[in-house]
Amino acid sequence: MSMQIKPQMVEAVMFFSERGICKEMLFPEFEALLDGVVNMPEFADEQMRVVFVMINPRLLIRAAVFFYLDFDEKGSPDSGWNLPLRHLAERAGRGPDLGAGPIRLACRSQCPVSWHQMHLWDPSLAPGNNDLVLLRDAAKRNALGLLVEDDSAQSVAPERLQMASEDTWHAPDPAREVAEELSEKLDQEHRLKTAQLIKQQRLRITSLSQQAEDELAKFKLASEEQSKNLQGQIHGLHQALRQQEELNASLKAQLVAQADGFQKSREEMTRQLRAIETHGRTETDILRTQFEAESQAKVAAAVVEYKEQIAIRDMELAYRNEQDAQVQQELERLRREREESARQSGDQILERLAKLGMVFVVYHPGAGHLTIPLQDIARYQDNPMVYAAAKCFVSETQYRQWLMHYQQPSCEAPLPSGERCAMPIDRIDNPSRFVVGDSNCCARHKASASRLRTVS
Repeated sequence: MSMQIKPQMVEAVMFFSERGICKEMLFPEFEALLDGVVNMPEFADEQMRVVFVMINPRLLIRAAVFFYLDFDEKGSPDSGWNLPLRHLAERAGRGPDLGAGPIRLACRSQCPVSWHQMHLWDPSLAPGNNDLVLLRDAAKRNALGLLVEDDSAQSVAPERLQMASEDTWHAPDPAREVAEELSEKLDQEHRLKTAQLIKQQRLRITSLSQQAEDELAKFKLASEEQSKNLQGQIHGLHQALRQQEELNASLKAQLVAQADGFQKSREEMTRQLRAIETHGRTETDILRTQFEAESQAKVAAAVVEYKEQIAIRDMELAYRNEQDAQVQQELERLRREREESARQSGDQILERLAKLGMVFVVYHPGAGHLTIPLQDIARYQDNPMVYAAAKCFVSETQYRQWLMHYQQPSCEAPLPSGERCAMPIDRIDNPSRFVVGDSNCCARHKASASRLRTVS
């Protein structure tokens, strides 16, 4: 008698592309991919949508976890990826029925562990493009070659059948009882199908709402950045115009001063010439000759002096340029030494920690627990607020304003006395939903601000 292998629940991973499911593998193969044993060159430099599924021996899906996985330019998965797929599948909420009762479903809009939500994605439930239907059909095709449980009923041998005596036969049930049982069964099936349809529609509505909020936050951030850039350009143009006006005014003043000086010199020369003419032609020639000689001598002396000054300046400039070049070379050498020292000390430590499996996780209100890749450590150290704001799809200014509201949710509207209203208000947990002048005001000041905006 040969030993029969009993089918068991199987864990598998399926990759999605724009055309649907493009790759299927068992979970041990996926673990080998994560360990770097194999690579996926066809997924190089892409962020793939992946689903972890649990399939029963009848090829029906019992649980599904929808998550993202990044690949580098060589086709290797992100070394910092560490989602607990089995844990998420075990703690996931109820989802649609794919043939074996409601599945356990973990996705972006239904995540049992909040700090893993940003690493998950929502399946499309649109008719004709339902990702859950694609998963169900892929499991039925059994491209992974899973062991299937035989559902065929075991036939009973004829010799084991027993016939009851005629006096123990019973008359068939009345038709009314049969109709009632059939009606109750149909009604229960209809209720189950209706409940499953409502569950699917609620999940789809939640998914679409989350996508709409993400798109709106991205558009708001892009609009704010564009507005900030335009404001900076306008400010720069105003500043350049003001500098040009000041320069024009200075040049105009210089021209007026020079014109006055020329006018006074002309008047003085005219007066002297008239005085010379009164003393006779000869004296005029003598004075003119003396004047020209003195002028030429002064010009020659000035030219010599200026040439000497220029020569001295040229020597000083050459010496200074030489010193600047030496200082620049010394600064460049010191900078290279400092960068090399800093890189060898800090980067080596971080790389060693990353190779040991350490993950750099920080917590920011609104963004939750963020897993920082090794290549983003420097950008996070430069400005953690900007990094957290980008993860929330808002600007740094809006994130700081929301953080003040989140830490102390009270009305910030000013009173006639100059003090803040400080009335406790509801806290806005999502930074992208926070609106200055609305979310941080009580109902009375929010209504006042709304009337002011309507009048303006």
